[in-house]
Amino acid sequence: MNSNNIIIAIDGYSSSGKSTMAKQLAMNIGYRYIDSGAMYRAVTLYGMRHGLVTTDGEVDVPKLISSLPDIHIDFHLEGDRQFTMLNGENVENEIRTLGVSNCVSPVAAIPEVRHALVKMQREMGERKGIVMDGRDIGTVVFPNAEMKVFCDASAERRAERRYKELTDKGEKVSYEDVLANVIKRDHIDETRDESPLRCADDAVRLDNSKMTIDEQNRWLIDLFNKITNR
Repeated sequence: MNSNNIIIAIDGYSSSGKSTMAKQLAMNIGYRYIDSGAMYRAVTLYGMRHGLVTTDGEVDVPKLISSLPDIHIDFHLEGDRQFTMLNGENVENEIRTLGVSNCVSPVAAIPEVRHALVKMQREMGERKGIVMDGRDIGTVVFPNAEMKVFCDASAERRAERRYKELTDKGEKVSYEDVLANVIKRDHIDETRDESPLRCADDAVRLDNSKMTIDEQNRWLIDLFNKITNR
């Protein structure tokens, strides 16, 4: 472990591009990337597969909570691609569908789910040298992270990105449905009682509505170099 390694927390709204930039930053600086949102999606998928979460987002909370000890999540790196593993199965593609997206916010709002995953996330960051993105990384998971970024963009711009991502994968969705999902998730994330989405007081805010991916990457590297005096 490099004693100069730090923890980087990148939070933000749904489809704000935080995962793309976090993953690229981790590759550029040789850190491990942790997609906390994928962990909540994996729990949601588990619940849907076992009849604990319906397609319209209704959750059998007691049964899902009792199932948490049976849910094991990890990440597998293959080249420059990272896959989310649920109980040893690669579920990367399945957790990215609109069906899972429509159900993940109610699952993520359950305090016991958040407590279980925050514990996992903190264990992953014990050695530092990680870039983790999500909605409460800089406020709850790693409040003492040395570098914090909060990403934002208009709901319409975020829906455009998400729509393109889904259709590029061959999923048949409408832009209107994707936009409705983005707005719904924003509301749930901001108003939930447990770890609501907010910008940490010491985070650097980034509105990337009009930025290219290359511009975002350069902005992040410059901030990292400034914080680590490189």
